Amino acid sequence: MEFTFDLEHIHNAAKKFWQLAGDKKVFAFHGEMGAGKTTFIHALCDEKKVKSTVGSPTFSIINEYAYDDGKIFHIDLYRLKDEEDAIRAGVEDCLYTGAICLVEWPDKAPGIFPEETVHIHISTLPKRAERLLLIDGY
Repeated sequence: MEFTFDLEHIHNAAKKFWQLAGDKKVFAFHGEMGAGKTTFIHALCDEKKVKSTVGSPTFSIINEYAYDDGKIFHIDLYRLKDEEDAIRAGVEDCLYTGAICLVEWPDKAPGIFPEETVHIHISTLPKRAERLLLIDGY
């Protein structure tokens, strides 16, 4: 599945994403630096009405957010070297809790993800404010 959106309509795209997600819990976001992974994840958290401040977990590796139906783990593997680093950081534990997990840079530790992980490839389109989402696993 694929769809496009511009930054002005990012919350509409996030709403559509959650409608398509169904009961899926683990989402791996692939894309180049600056493609908009963190920005889209922020919009996804807004749509879930996350109660805490949403920020990039580049240095903390894992941020945990509360929302009405549970918790969301926002995970950024950019600074990790490999799967062993991810396991030591507690990433694997998060992925198997049953909570929603939104993971940036999943290619750093591909072997730890559950089989049912939804992979999202985000990229910029010629109009700089437009993004393309290619979604595998729906």
